[in-house]
Amino acid sequence: MGQEQQLRGKTAVVTGASSGIGRAIALRLGGAGAHVVLAGRTRSTMEEAAERIAGDGGRASVAACDVRDVEQVRTLVDGAVRETGRLDIMVNNAGLSYPGSIADGEPERWREMLETNVLALLAGSQAAIRAMRACGAEGHIVNISSIAGRNDASGVYGATKAAVNAICTTLRKELEDDSIRVVNIMPGAIATNFARHFDPAIIENFAKAMGMDAKLTPGEHVPDELLDQMQRVAAQSLASAEDIANAVFFAVTQPIQLNVFEMVVRPQKQLQF
Repeated sequence: MGQEQQLRGKTAVVTGASSGIGRAIALRLGGAGAHVVLAGRTRSTMEEAAERIAGDGGRASVAACDVRDVEQVRTLVDGAVRETGRLDIMVNNAGLSYPGSIADGEPERWREMLETNVLALLAGSQAAIRAMRACGAEGHIVNISSIAGRNDASGVYGATKAAVNAICTTLRKELEDDSIRVVNIMPGAIATNFARHFDPAIIENFAKAMGMDAKLTPGEHVPDELLDQMQRVAAQSLASAEDIANAVFFAVTQPIQLNVFEMVVRPQKQLQF
């Protein structure tokens, strides 16, 4: 299969696996032998990733899921355990950002960010703890935060990620006597569709500065070809989703008595949007 088989026999659940970082993490863990359950809203893209994992000799399942619904998150984890008999890795990756000022912001968008970035992560972590304890796993809960959680004046999105950082620290202390480790990964600027809710002019001007033309519609996915080209051209300023996936793989393959708790993964030069 061309990758280490250190995760053979383990089960991993990855939320937000339809694209970007989540998809890259699922492919990395699946390539390393784990049975990966990909969870997200866009079934077609997850099925493509699952087929790729299976084509490389791995195992994968797809679960359409709205992580804002706590019961759906619990059902997701319970389903993974029913299918495979265990849970070893839970990656709470699903995230959402609506940039903008608080003074002029829309409360429903704040609610969506809070429910996706914070409540879903809490529900996923709790369900994973119960499942890992029940099967006696030496498990890892991986939460994808952001360096925005450390930045001043980073808006509502940054506030949700500051909450994630606090949750991770609390969980680490709660689980010190369990065989469950907590990993908090804070990406910097990554070439993914996460920027689809940004002002299109920001992305278009960035692409133009690199000699590329781009016309984007707010809320629509940025074409993969454009993202790939931007990352190649601006590798010093944009990390790739695969960089985050490699960080996750490193953390979850350490001995259980070692906790790689916090990692900042960022490009050489940090973009400021």
